[in-house]
Amino acid sequence: MRVYDLTGAQYGISNIALRRIKISRFAELNDPFELLAVNLADKTKRAAFKRVKDELNQSKGLICFSRNWKNPVLWGHYAEKHSGIALGFDIPDSYLATVIYAKSLLNVDLHLSKGRPPRELVDRLIRTKFHDWKYENEVRLFVELDHDSVEAGKYFMPFSDNINLREVILGPKCDLPLQGVQELLAKRASDAKVIQARIAFIRFEVLENQAATKADAS
Repeated sequence: MRVYDLTGAQYGISNIALRRIKISRFAELNDPFELLAVNLADKTKRAAFKRVKDELNQSKGLICFSRNWKNPVLWGHYAEKHSGIALGFDIPDSYLATVIYAKSLLNVDLHLSKGRPPRELVDRLIRTKFHDWKYENEVRLFVELDHDSVEAGKYFMPFSDNINLREVILGPKCDLPLQGVQELLAKRASDAKVIQARIAFIRFEVLENQAATKADAS
């Protein structure tokens, strides 16, 4: 599956140069309902789910991707107001979990005899978000954290055959030279395509500026 990571230009270039992508922690994500998309009116349940969230934050990370790069809201929120870049990866479908967008919190009848919610429910909650996040069209790659490889508190996943960089899209306001990005990719033995983007003229969309891509690549 081709999926996209939208980010700032500096971070995107660093990812290309070092051939890796940052792994996020649950506590770092911008949705406070991560792992908590369930009715927690009961204090006992609330404490149990918070314990699970804290445990997963220590043991598991995730990389969040979008299925496409053409939504202008994505560029506004995640790519420095359209001045960043999108990295397109080919990743096996079996590695990715599709996010569930829910309009209300889950109501579950839990008897927490073991002091924690069942595994099946936790597996659902790690990919459940509020319906209004649906514009992200998100899929997630979950990763077991290797605490021996941490760098200044951050974790990274190296590019590989299963996380294969195939596209680099420069945002409509990105001032990185297309040819310079192509040269950097060549130095890293990557044949990923570089695309210059622009905003569409007849709809709310970001798309390829074919003329600019062709001119800059020549």
